[in-house]
Formats: sequence, C-alpha cells, structure tokens
Amino acid sequence: MNRTLHREAATGAPARVRRPSLLSLVIILVAGCVLIHGWTQGVKLDPESLGTGALRLGDFLADAVPPDVDRLGPILKALLVTVEMALLGTIFGVLLSLPLAGLAARNISPHWTCYTAARAWITVCRSVPDLVWGLIFVVAVGLGPEAGVLAITVDVMGFCGRFFAESIEDLDPGRLEGLRALGASRIGVLAGGVVPTCLPSFVTTSMFALESSARSSVVLGLVGAGGIGIELATSMTLLRYDEALTIILSILIVVVVFERVSSAIRRRVLGE
Repeated sequence: MNRTLHREAATGAPARVRRPSLLSLVIILVAGCVLIHGWTQGVKLDPESLGTGALRLGDFLADAVPPDVDRLGPILKALLVTVEMALLGTIFGVLLSLPLAGLAARNISPHWTCYTAARAWITVCRSVPDLVWGLIFVVAVGLGPEAGVLAITVDVMGFCGRFFAESIEDLDPGRLEGLRALGASRIGVLAGGVVPTCLPSFVTTSMFALESSARSSVVLGLVGAGGIGIELATSMTLLRYDEALTIILSILIVVVVFERVSSAIRRRVLGE
C-alpha cells in the first residue's frame, strides 16, 4: 500500500493509469491531424451544402413517389440474375476457401511456404475491394454476370479463407495430436478432427458471406458486371426516379430475405 502511494506521489497519477508511449502519442497526433484536415480541407463538410442536399433529397423523393412498376418484368428478371450471382459466387468462394484455409492454418499447413502463399493470397483477396475485382474481371471476361460471379468468388475467398483458417488454428492441439498418434493420415485428420469441430463456425461464416454477397452483387452491376445494378444506374442517369425507387425497393426486399434466411440457418446450426 505504501509503495503504491509513493509511486502515485512520484508520478502524479494513479498507479492504474499508464502513461502513453511515444508511439501512441504520435498515432493520436497523426489521427487528429487527419481528422482536422478532412473536416476543413479534404472532405469539407459544409453545413450549407448539407442543407441544400437535404432539399434536393426532398425533390428526389417527390419525383420518386409513387414508384413506377411499368417495367417490373425486366426489373425482376435482372434481380433474379443478381440473386444468382450472389448464390453462385458465395458457393464457389466457400468451396475454394476450404482448401485455402487448410493451407493458411498454421497447425495443419503442410509447409511454411504453403502457409505463407495462402496467407498472402487471402490478404490480396481481402485488401482489394469487390468493386475493383469486378472491374478487373469485366476486362478479363467481358461485361455480364460472369464477371460478377468471379468477383464475388474472390471476395468470399478473402473473407471465408481468413475466418476458416482462424477457426482451424483455434482447435485443441491435443485433438489433432491424438488423431496423428493413432496413425491417421492428413486427410483423416481433416475429416475426423477439423471438419466436424469447425463445421458450425464454417456455416455461420458462410452465411455472413452470403449476406455480404447479396449487397455486393448489386454494386457490381454498376461497373458492368450484370444484374440489377445496371437497371438502377440507367434509371438514375435518365432521371427516372420513380422507376429507380421500384428497383431500390426490390433490392431492399431481396437483401432482407437473404438476411432472414441467413439468420435462421445460423440459429439452427448453433442450436439457439
């Protein structure tokens, strides 16, 4: 007790308060400068322009209500393509993430070179936004849903690959060592120890990826990757705001359905 009081008297602060390091102070200073520059110079959040934007938003809503359903057939057809893009891209991405995660998990990776290469590829997939992947695949395979499916696949590989690998690394080492001691092959360890234990985590992560893919598939259409995004971009460009509102409401319904189904599957898997 006396030693604590002497330390508090010497430092001028309670013992439980740690003095920030020089690196922490530098980070705080840099972050503060970025915020100030963004507010005043970079982003320039002007209250007057925000007020004007609110009035323009009111004009948009006035022109958009009631929604125009004259082109509901083509809109639903494009929406179906968007749903198919999300489903196919997620399925392909999850399937490719399983072996990728096995290579990227330190406790079961066959060699450090495989581990390093797999982790590097996951980092690339996660670091590049799905919109950029869409642009890359539009250049590679041309305009259309195929580019969207490929972009979603790579994006899901980055998401699921990382969390699958972390789930595998969190396994009890004794379980894997016990299987190896019994003479189980690498495939046997995966089938008997990794997959059954990590399956609930794999499923929940895949459902989160599906929710994200449902939203990404809409945005990818804006860069020519097919789906409802093209219809939305065309309606906004031609100032057909009532038609655009129909598209937006359709997208909202689809995304909500995806989220509900995903939540139900997660609850069932986790036994809630």
